[in-house]
Parts: sequence; C-alpha cells; structure tokens
Amino acid sequence: MRLATWIAALVVFAPLTALAQHFDGAKAYEYTREFAAIGPRWVTGQGHTKAENLLRARFQHDPVEEDTFMADTPIGPVNLRNFIVRYPGKKQGVIVLATHYETNYPLRNINFVGANDGAATTGLLMAIGDKLRAQTAGGRQLDGYSVWLVFFDGEEAFQSWSQSDSTYGSRHLAAKWGRDGTLGKIKAFILTDMIGDKDLDIQRESNSTAWLVDLVKQSAHKFGYDRYFFQNEEPVEDDHLPFVKRGVPSIDIIDLDYGPNNSYHHTAQDTLDKVSARSLTIDGDVILETIRLLDQK
Repeated sequence: MRLATWIAALVVFAPLTALAQHFDGAKAYEYTREFAAIGPRWVTGQGHTKAENLLRARFQHDPVEEDTFMADTPIGPVNLRNFIVRYPGKKQGVIVLATHYETNYPLRNINFVGANDGAATTGLLMAIGDKLRAQTAGGRQLDGYSVWLVFFDGEEAFQSWSQSDSTYGSRHLAAKWGRDGTLGKIKAFILTDMIGDKDLDIQRESNSTAWLVDLVKQSAHKFGYDRYFFQNEEPVEDDHLPFVKRGVPSIDIIDLDYGPNNSYHHTAQDTLDKVSARSLTIDGDVILETIRLLDQK
C-alpha cells in the first residue's frame, strides 16, 4: 500500500488504531457492483434469473439450499426462490444473516437497479460468506454458533405494500421453519437492508428485539461508529417481522434515510454511485463483532 493510501485509510477510520483489522468493504462493494450490473431483478424478469444464477455461482462450493415455493400474488401465482447457505459451528444454535435480492416489480419499467436496495446487502453477505467459507474450509467448524446466510425473494410488493403483498420469502421461510422446529434453534436473526448508502444513518428499528439492538450498538461503539447507528427510531415493516412474530430474537439493520428526504428510495436514482465501500466496511465490522458477542452469550 502506498503511503498516501495508508494515511487516507487512517483518516477514514480515525477512531481506530492503525493495527485494527477491518472487514473487506471493498470486496463487498465489488460484489455489489457485479450484482447491480445485472440491472432490474424483478420477479419473472430475465434479470431475476441472472441474479439467481449469480448466487448459485458465488456459493457453488458451499452447502446451499434453494427454497422454492409458489406465492399467491396480485399478478397471480408466482414461483419464488430463497437461497440458504449454511456454515457449521461448534455450538448448538444458529445465527441467521439475511437480505433480499430482488427489485421492485411495479418499478420494472424505470430501470430501477436497486444498488442500495437489495444489491448492497447481497454483496455484503457474499463478502461475509467469503470469510465464513475460509473459516470452515477442510471440514472445520466455526468456533461459535453456525451461521446461515439467507437471500430472500419477494420482499417487495407486486402491486402496493401491504401485509399480504410483501415479504413473501420471509413469511414462507418463517412458517416452514416454524413447522420443522428450526426456529427454536435460531439464537439471533439479523436482517440487513439498504445499508450501503454513502451517507450511512441506520435507524433504531422499534419492532426489533431490544437486547439484540443493544448488542449491535455495543459492537458499533467498539469501532467508534456510534454516529452511524440508532440516532433516530422508527418502526419498519420488513423481512424480520415474520420472525419477530414467532418469538425469534430479531433485528432489522436498515437505513431508510436514503437521499434528501429519502428521495432515492424506489427510484431510478438508486444507483451504484450512492453506495460506498466505507459504509459496507462499517456494516461488516459491526455484524461480525455482533456475531462474536453472540457466540460469547
């Protein structure tokens, strides 16, 4: 690394020591770029098929389940597909990290690529997957709980947001895991959404489990990231709610302050230039530290 680049890195992460090891936000950003480059990924479109294929390719050497199901939507029955990638741990129990990967169906005609809304957190979880893959190579196990990455389909509405027209993938999976006993194994469900924003401002989501919110806050404080987390509070309807309603400790890590007065959200302005590797580094640092703290509980 050239001296100027090294100095710039210290300036960006001024609260940290020079020897601190950070999550690779640059790699997460590159995965985000690759995913957003697919273009719109609305369900039933060609971009959605390309997104599925990219997820298959990225996790081809991992234990991955394709959870397919038929959803009853305002446009008729639609085939949807969640992806679940499992990394085994030594402790009994599971930590779930989740995102959605598709884009909004009603916006299919405006070139809505969802760089922040879907692509950024998909890229984030892909990069986290790289770390988990390395830690479990050769049949090894994570020192703590198993970690599962979940890429939800059908988070977005097909017509207009309502309890029945939204969160299709998470509602399906929460019900499925409720029937087969998996929900009882989940120690924490961590949802990520819209947190690649250059101007990172993660709200305290009031439907989330209080102790898990506090754990994330503690993780952010460790790195001096306090100003990026929980300065404001509001309820958000998102993919965590089907798990909250079933008693699973859950948190939605989300930044709904996207652009002036949230003006980039669900518009053609949600493009890669609004996303930053620095924000993804902050996200990864905090999520991995939260996993470490959960493993100690």
